[in-house]
Amino acid sequence: MGRFYAVIPAGGVGTRLWPLSRAAAPKFLHDLTGSGSTLIRATYDRLEPLSAGRFLLVTGDAHRDAVCRQLPEIADENLVLEPEPKDSGAAIGLAAAILFTRDPSAIMGSFAADQVISPVDKFQDAVREAIYTAATGKIVTIGIKPTHPSTGFGYIRTGAPLNVEGAPRAHSVAKFVEKPSEEIAERYLASGEYSWNAGMFVAPVKLMLHHLKANEPALYEGLMEIALAWDTPERVAVKNRVWPTLPKIAIDYAVAEPAADAGDVAVIPADFSWDDVGDFAAIARLSSATENKNVKVIGDGARVFTEDSTGIVVSDTKRVIALIGIEDVVVVDTPDALLVTTRAHSQLVKKAVDGLKAQGNTDVL
Repeated sequence: MGRFYAVIPAGGVGTRLWPLSRAAAPKFLHDLTGSGSTLIRATYDRLEPLSAGRFLLVTGDAHRDAVCRQLPEIADENLVLEPEPKDSGAAIGLAAAILFTRDPSAIMGSFAADQVISPVDKFQDAVREAIYTAATGKIVTIGIKPTHPSTGFGYIRTGAPLNVEGAPRAHSVAKFVEKPSEEIAERYLASGEYSWNAGMFVAPVKLMLHHLKANEPALYEGLMEIALAWDTPERVAVKNRVWPTLPKIAIDYAVAEPAADAGDVAVIPADFSWDDVGDFAAIARLSSATENKNVKVIGDGARVFTEDSTGIVVSDTKRVIALIGIEDVVVVDTPDALLVTTRAHSQLVKKAVDGLKAQGNTDVL
């Protein structure tokens, strides 16, 4: 456990949560469930007892101030700022490279900043098993037990048990599977052999970099150049020069899937609840906010009147919102943009963002 370092990639815009989540204030900076804690703060608090303060946080340059306000514990040398998005391969790969230059025996755990997980103790138990398994020379993913035949997640097919001391649930990974059709997802659920891939990885940094070098040598070389300069006065200059040249690729393709083919990946099937808060239907489902006559209301001082209505209201203004005789509605009110949709159509909010971008209305994105 003393070799474990927690890495929090905090990227993405969360376009299906517009206008609440935007490029300048993405979803991980918000309290989306009414818990009193933002998603990134909750992520840090879940991991701190395991890492004892050993963290790297990877986020965009534009989010530095907001992240530092929410997580003042993160030291400057452990805050990795991306000049531009380069996908998870570069973000997680750079974290691995920096940790390797500091401690070649380090075990890293990568956990996205925008997930809702409970109960925390079951999550922490699964991470401990993942750390013990990683220490045997494996890249370990934490698989989430499916609760329904989702077509929105990738899947992990569980292989044979590994018999790791301290990790009774550790199994090999037979293969990673892309997002399936409804029919195939139902078969996966019925078989009991598949877990959802939540993108959580725990691994020796040396092994992560070994597979990155083998599969994406240009990305590996660029990240190592940045990492070797990280704890020197040349950090910013080298990062700004090299980062724009890096290829864009997800960590799944750059490391996890090839490593699985090589037999180097394990899975801990976990039984905690997990949600990536992908749309407003998820917020309605997860929110602990008090219902106002069957309408969940989120927002400090929100002024909402309801009559014979159901749904969710997220308000960032003091404007009065009245809902009368409307079912399953989603209303998101911000000072410069208003969204009205239904839970059933909440996955389509991204189309509004795409349309506004095409129209040149980027000031509200």
